[in-house]
Amino acid sequence: MSDPSPLLALRAGLIARFSADPGLAALLGGHVRLYDEPPWGTPPVYALWEDSAIEDDAVDGAERHRHSHAIAVIAQPGSVRTALDAAARMAALLADAAMPLAGCRLVTLRVRAIRARRDARTGEARASLAVEAVTEIL
Repeated sequence: MSDPSPLLALRAGLIARFSADPGLAALLGGHVRLYDEPPWGTPPVYALWEDSAIEDDAVDGAERHRHSHAIAVIAQPGSVRTALDAAARMAALLADAAMPLAGCRLVTLRVRAIRARRDARTGEARASLAVEAVTEIL
């Protein structure tokens, strides 16, 4: 079996980092719930992968990739604070993070932004976390 793509390797590293934290688990309803798409019938609070991209960032012969990943934390109507608390905890977990990744190494990782918004139609509150990273193929 081959190593996963750098995008999937970083996602797996983020999931491992988040899943090991009981504080984040408590904010997300008892365990870390990070889904690819909204889970049918699952009440908030939970997190979703949003847009993700990697771009070639080769330097001096090193095979590197620049990543951007967005994670949304979905909260119950009227409770944007629960989404912001979980997003802030995720950001804190990524500060100075050293994560082992399959097939590559983490060069840099930072949280670029945390944003909050409310859906006018549903009242759903969400906080979005923008994560940037650079990885290098081993």
